[in-house]
Amino acid sequence: MKMKSNRILAAITCSILAGTALADDDFRCGSRIVRVGATQAGVLDACGQPDTKAVEKVDVHSGNRVVGQTEVWRWTYTMNGRTRVLTFDQEKLKSID
Repeated sequence: MKMKSNRILAAITCSILAGTALADDDFRCGSRIVRVGATQAGVLDACGQPDTKAVEKVDVHSGNRVVGQTEVWRWTYTMNGRTRVLTFDQEKLKSID
């Protein structure tokens, strides 16, 4: 019986940790949630203007060749004492850190 309890406890712990890891792909703005894949317009609608915006041009590679450039935007929001950096490639949200 004790082994079964330990397994259940281990499973619950793993589930909690997995849920925490997945939460980094979401960003809560008040009652709205922004997810990777959102557009810049959608994030502005949900969260308003960011505290800071930065853009840089980044080379796009195909193998060893540079085939063009893209704009990578980094928007910073500080809410509830936590700073989040949202990274967009062109208009699409690629990551939330």
